[in-house]
Amino acid sequence: MPPANSSSSSGGAPPGSVSLAFLSAPQLRALQTRLTSELEHLTSSHAKLRAAQSKFRDCVRSINDGVTGSEKKGTKGRDEILVPLTSSLYVKGRLTDREKVLVDVGTGFYVEKTPAKAISFYEDKIKGLDSNLQELEKIVQGKSSQLRVIEEALRQKMLSGDGVPSQAAAAGAG
Repeated sequence: MPPANSSSSSGGAPPGSVSLAFLSAPQLRALQTRLTSELEHLTSSHAKLRAAQSKFRDCVRSINDGVTGSEKKGTKGRDEILVPLTSSLYVKGRLTDREKVLVDVGTGFYVEKTPAKAISFYEDKIKGLDSNLQELEKIVQGKSSQLRVIEEALRQKMLSGDGVPSQAAAAGAG
């Protein structure tokens, strides 16, 4: 029967947890691999959320500069715009209505909104993504510290000789 966990021997670990000292080197390596994979996935998700946030900021900037116009950029009162057909091909266009824009609200649905309401919609999206990004960053930091602890435990196992085959087993094989 395993010894009961006490706060002094388990360091206040949650019930059901296993001390890294009791894991073998292959188990530690498997744990390290799993955490590394999780971190790669979380990092990729973080980059995608940042890209979405940047897209929404571009939408706000486009409404401010292109639809409502900007005196600083010389677009206030001008109806001529360049309409992108591809990332490097444009045609000249003319704004016929500065009072309404079509907003992609997801899954191919568009809603007509005033520029002010469209900006508010995108700013809410940006704020929502910002809170998601902050939560994700905390998770990534936690997983990174777990990975460092596991790598250190694995390093200690290897240095103590617990992670390599014993010399007797190696001599018997040769």
